[in-house]
Amino acid sequence: MNEQQARPTTPKIKWNDDNMQSTYANVCNVMGTREEIMVLFGSNQSWQGNQEEVEVMLSQRILLTPYAAKRLQIMLDIGLKEYEKRFGEIKL
Repeated sequence: MNEQQARPTTPKIKWNDDNMQSTYANVCNVMGTREEIMVLFGSNQSWQGNQEEVEVMLSQRILLTPYAAKRLQIMLDIGLKEYEKRFGEIKL
């Protein structure tokens, strides 16, 4: 067997955005079980800082396998490091 045959081939990925929707979120939360990680996205539209209660309008719930969530974590880490390299550190 030659070296070319021994390497696994990586399929070409075609991103199809025909049904994609864009949603703004300024709030997110993560929950999980053994089988899945749930990421909730929403928006807080309250502008007053001293409220007793804030209502977050949830817009999206994304369910991921733990493996897909780990890959997302890695990609977000890379993306945020690149962002901070360009625009400065994000301080929370």
